[in-house]
Amino acid sequence: MLHATINGNTREFAEGTTILAAANQCGFSIPTLCDDPRLKPAGACRLCLVDVEGSLRETPSCAVEISDGMTVETHSAEVEAGRLMNLKMLARTYPAEAFEQFPEKPFHRIARDYGLTAADFAQNINGHLVDDSHTYIKVDMSRCIDCYSCVRICDEVQGQFIWQVAGRGEESFIVPDNFGPFGESSCVSCGACSDVCPTGALEDRSVISLGIPEKWTRTTCPYCGTGCEMQVGTRGDQIVQVRPVNDAPVSSGHLCVKGRYAYGFVDAPDRVTEPMIRENGEWRKVAWEEAIAYTAEKLNGYIAADGPDSVAVLGSARATNEENYIAQKFARVALGTNNVDCCARVCHTPTAAAMKMMLGTGAATNSFDDIELARTILICGANPTENHPIPGARIKQAVRRGAKLIIIDPRRTELTKYADVHLQLNAGTNIPLFNALAHAIIDEGLADEDFIRERVDEFEQFKTFLADYSPEAVAEECGVAAEDIRAAARLYASAKPAMCFHGLGMTEHLQGTEGVMTVVNLALLTGNIGKPGSGVNPLRGQNNVQGSAHMGCDPGILTGSIAVEEGRPLFESVWNAPVPEAKGLNQLQMVDAAKAGKLKALWTIGYDVFLSNANSHETERSLAGLEFCIVQDLFMNETAKRFAHVFLPAQSSFEKDGTFMNAERRIQRIRRAVTPRGNARNDWEIVCEVAKAMGKAEHFAFENVEQIWDEVRAVWPAGRGISYPRIDQHGLQWPCPDESHPGETVLHGESFSLGKRASLRRIKYRPTPERVSADFPFLLTTGRTLYHFNAGTMTMRTPNIELLPTDEIMICKADADSLGLRNGERVRMVSAHGNATLPVKITEKVRPGKLFATFHDPKVFLNYATSPVRDRFTLAPEFKVTAVRLEKIGG
Repeated sequence: MLHATINGNTREFAEGTTILAAANQCGFSIPTLCDDPRLKPAGACRLCLVDVEGSLRETPSCAVEISDGMTVETHSAEVEAGRLMNLKMLARTYPAEAFEQFPEKPFHRIARDYGLTAADFAQNINGHLVDDSHTYIKVDMSRCIDCYSCVRICDEVQGQFIWQVAGRGEESFIVPDNFGPFGESSCVSCGACSDVCPTGALEDRSVISLGIPEKWTRTTCPYCGTGCEMQVGTRGDQIVQVRPVNDAPVSSGHLCVKGRYAYGFVDAPDRVTEPMIRENGEWRKVAWEEAIAYTAEKLNGYIAADGPDSVAVLGSARATNEENYIAQKFARVALGTNNVDCCARVCHTPTAAAMKMMLGTGAATNSFDDIELARTILICGANPTENHPIPGARIKQAVRRGAKLIIIDPRRTELTKYADVHLQLNAGTNIPLFNALAHAIIDEGLADEDFIRERVDEFEQFKTFLADYSPEAVAEECGVAAEDIRAAARLYASAKPAMCFHGLGMTEHLQGTEGVMTVVNLALLTGNIGKPGSGVNPLRGQNNVQGSAHMGCDPGILTGSIAVEEGRPLFESVWNAPVPEAKGLNQLQMVDAAKAGKLKALWTIGYDVFLSNANSHETERSLAGLEFCIVQDLFMNETAKRFAHVFLPAQSSFEKDGTFMNAERRIQRIRRAVTPRGNARNDWEIVCEVAKAMGKAEHFAFENVEQIWDEVRAVWPAGRGISYPRIDQHGLQWPCPDESHPGETVLHGESFSLGKRASLRRIKYRPTPERVSADFPFLLTTGRTLYHFNAGTMTMRTPNIELLPTDEIMICKADADSLGLRNGERVRMVSAHGNATLPVKITEKVRPGKLFATFHDPKVFLNYATSPVRDRFTLAPEFKVTAVRLEKIGG
């Protein structure tokens, strides 16, 4: 510890503490306009200058650390006079109107503290410095004070480098990277520049039009599985601004365009807020009592006539942990069936299955904070800067600091320009490629022999199996040079610790589960597991897809991801009700059973099954076989439009309380920021009311979400230490078995969940039946984009629609030229299974013969063209490989 004296107060300070931070610890507030915990110290604003004894000039307190014996005066007469002079110089060319209109801005607040009034500011500033071109941010450079915070945060946090300093010295000025309208720049609309701006030179348009927030509510983002925390600003019960939480453990004061700006769906004009029953093809608004009684009567009728397994429930990745727990309990206790699942089935259930079979736990082994500890980062089948933008930005910054990066992806993504190696494989060849990586590691003597000796089984059998999978043997099939495969293998095995992130490009295949097993094989071979900066980490796609399955919305598992048979005694004792014996149906099996006439009724919560499932023609035929369909959602989605008999309006995450579970196993609070719209209700309340109407009231007598969570803790030993009081400020990661446990950040340190040792798996390559031909010469891969989210239910009801109006199909220039296609031209994409029409985007991100399309827009309905192929273990659809052709419209 160091001793220093600040304004006559001598105290101890930790090494590395800046003078500014030390003064704050002593209760002295030093004004600053360019200091931010997310940024490196800059000292640009010169307001934080202080007197340090022995120094010939005033010292920037934000940039200089305390030294032993230092004596500091933070508010001497000379220092204060200098601050006042600086403020008056800034005010001289700054608009008085802005000073008066936005009193909460840091610059305006400090200026008032030092006695400045509107008379000290400029009058009648010319508006030629205003740029109104951006969807979310208004630019007024007459309010810029050259603190360069926008430049720094775009560089140091987001890594986008949009804001540039042009000119030199006093003639310098700040411009976007295109030196033109900000809205036409490379900006990704994360809003970090607006958030850090101390004056409002960069300002959220929502604040200008709707006013300054009167109240702030801390909650968790409703989009991807990263789990970013945010402050929701409201005024008059309307969301007017969202800002990041600086001390959030996952996002560290950053958000993406969806979390920051895509909240307008809450008050979308087509939001459904009244229960409805369809009669003779027409929807009729009803009271909740009628909707609940009708639903309960119908479900009881099917159970009585056809048995409990004639009914099924689908939980929601957008709903809370508590609501998913209630959904699966309703299926098992009120209905008496294990027919319960969620949308994890069509995305990362292969990950959970693979990792549970090999390691004992089907979840991420490490934490997002390990990004900064990894020497090598391997990203396979994922595009983090678009689909998980905050981890994506952290990865960019890690690489800029020296981490090595390997990208395995059929496309050139943003991160490939930072990559040491990009293996641009043919879609569908994950198995031979990862087997080849393993072969190269062993062949070149790079396997971790000590780790294998202590913790890995079946090494010799695995080594023998790999004889047919040398890089040279698989190069042609994979479309990747053998030497590139070997280079990636050397990097992953040598520059340790190495951390792997994977996405749906690994799971949504015929061999999706087995593909994830090959990733685990690499971690076991190299000892890159069970330690910080390493591991196998799925990037989960939705805000609570990890939680929905983990709460038991899966036919084969109960809460805590325990097998039904194994968990039966504990659950029956807590529930005081039997757990059904019959094996349940997963989502794909439900669809098949509906077509066969065996499944009579389906309740789908926050999940547009029709739009989301692959091979929509088949899904359409199957759902048409249902006699009774309940849709519970915010909007009349495609499933509801075509097949629902009852619509139950749910609350958005901004209107309720509960918890989400992110991709790193972290349980975090969500909190109500606005009142529920219309008569919309919590998902858990709706389900409990139906259960009561079915005669099961004693099992669903919950009064609030904390009571539900406490029952979750009772049936989930690994989560018993995660109480609401403990996660009030920061979330906790499981396992966390008691309230003294800090939560586990890294799994499998000393042993695996299934024991001391894990076995390598010998995975034989089985090619997908989707192959190119004369009729279908292109291979299509589908996925998400930065600006939209899954079925578009939320983002396509926000101004994000201006940033990307509809789905696009990416094609390389050579292929576009050969077909005579122009950028933006609409084409018909045809497969053996169906077709979809959408505009072309000509890009060099895809190779000849390969296409990529997004799937968010129901007007496009891309899944009418995707294939019926399913994963061999979990039945997850193969969204990533479909053979197609392109036809010119009218040609």
